Amino acid sequence: MEPDLLGPPYERQTIDLGRDEEGPVVATLVHRRASRASDRAVLYVHGFADYFFQTHLANFFVENGWHFYALDLRKHGRSLLPHQTPNFCRDLTEYFPELDAAARIIRETDGNRTLLVNGHSTGGLVTALWAHARRSAGIVDGLFLNSPFFDLNMPWLVRRPGLAMLARVSHRMPYRTVPRRLSAVYGHSLHTEHRGEWSYDLGWKPVAGFPVRVGWLAAIGRAQRQLRAGLEIPVPVLVSISNRTFRGRTWDESAALSDAVLDVEHIARWAPKLGRHVTLTRFDGALHDLTLSGPAVRRQVFTELNRWASAYVVSTDAPADAPASPSSRRLPTAAGAPGTDPAPESVHPATDSAQARVRPPAPAGGRSAIEASPVPAPDGAPPAADPARAQAPVPAPRPANDQARAQAPARDPRLATDPAQTPARDPHSATDPAQAQTPARDPRPANGRAHGTAPGPHAGSPEPAPDPLDRPGPGLGPDPGPGPDSPSDPAPDRPAPDPAPPTAPAPARTPASPDTGTSRPAATPTARD
Repeated sequence: MEPDLLGPPYERQTIDLGRDEEGPVVATLVHRRASRASDRAVLYVHGFADYFFQTHLANFFVENGWHFYALDLRKHGRSLLPHQTPNFCRDLTEYFPELDAAARIIRETDGNRTLLVNGHSTGGLVTALWAHARRSAGIVDGLFLNSPFFDLNMPWLVRRPGLAMLARVSHRMPYRTVPRRLSAVYGHSLHTEHRGEWSYDLGWKPVAGFPVRVGWLAAIGRAQRQLRAGLEIPVPVLVSISNRTFRGRTWDESAALSDAVLDVEHIARWAPKLGRHVTLTRFDGALHDLTLSGPAVRRQVFTELNRWASAYVVSTDAPADAPASPSSRRLPTAAGAPGTDPAPESVHPATDSAQARVRPPAPAGGRSAIEASPVPAPDGAPPAADPARAQAPVPAPRPANDQARAQAPARDPRLATDPAQTPARDPHSATDPAQAQTPARDPRPANGRAHGTAPGPHAGSPEPAPDPLDRPGPGLGPDPGPGPDSPSDPAPDRPAPDPAPPTAPAPARTPASPDTGTSRPAATPTARD
């Protein structure tokens, strides 16, 4: 370890990766220790034309009990050597050796039991493929992807057939530059020399990026095709994006509130391909790198990240000397439990902010959990569970003399058990024992519905509720279907059943109430609770 260019308390370690066609290759691991004893760590991996300089990101993790590590990949930032082509690679798997080496240092050398990997943009694509390739090794406990590079922000003809044609010739001219250069809008939104609030080395992170090479672009295309085919990352994944995309190539004020690099809808579309437990969050007014957005958005991002990691990645119930295991490391931790790091002061959870519009993570259950916000729930779907509402007292059952119940119509005399009150049956139906035991169907003239007809709207009244007598119920037996006594197939030489009294339509009989064990009349359009 040696002091890093950021100064104390940052240190760095050079990882020797041998040689490639251009000469010696290295990667650089930057480290900052947590402010208190801890056995968990986070590894940050940057994007294209980028390197680690976000000290406020390290502050967040260190203050919440994480040892912080950042990896400058080969030919990026601190690892870019004079003889190398900046940011170039022929395949994204070339970055796996430095990720493996960093993970060994974090786990074996420094003794951390929990590892959260945080990838941004191209680093999000690289770390997703690496976590998939190392899924059986138990190296990663959680994956946080900040605007991952899941698709090119270009028209479909360029993204699919155009990129496929480019890949076929990339091996003959890998270092040839693509004519279209990157836009400088995003760089202007970040750096203090333009319209941003951040200061960093423009030699390692130019405002308009580095030239894009054919070989690198073909490597990106292959990696994205692998993602679209589906990965099997076995650990919880949090994907965070902005809620809007900026598509211009010249400056506009809306670029300071949008992702000016990638199409956020592409990321949302392909996020479910990562694995079985994926949480997607969107943030209003966020930049491409969410952690470089305005202060209010940054607070929301950090709060949501802390809440997700506490639920799905961090485990505080195992003793410090217990052996590490994937199952013990991924047990959910209740909010406010001993050892759980609270959110920073004056920071409200993103779910309580109208600007964040994100949903809380769903409970882990080994199933797919992709939660995209702010997409509204479809009509008829139950609303999302709200912990505050879940603790609200359940209202007591209404008494039998409730005003709505008091106004309910009297029982249909045809369902009465008193023979004196039962109207006379058609003598032809008495010979059929099955039909003799089945109560006659209510033609419901007051509701405009008869057996065998579809319900329809009535002038001045809402559409009636389905008749419970149309389906089997306790004591009702199976539906006999159309027959001699059915209004849908009346016999011309027999009288029709007596209609219900006009002022007292027959209520449907419902199964016993779970609260009282007694039957009660169902709600009708004329008496709603």
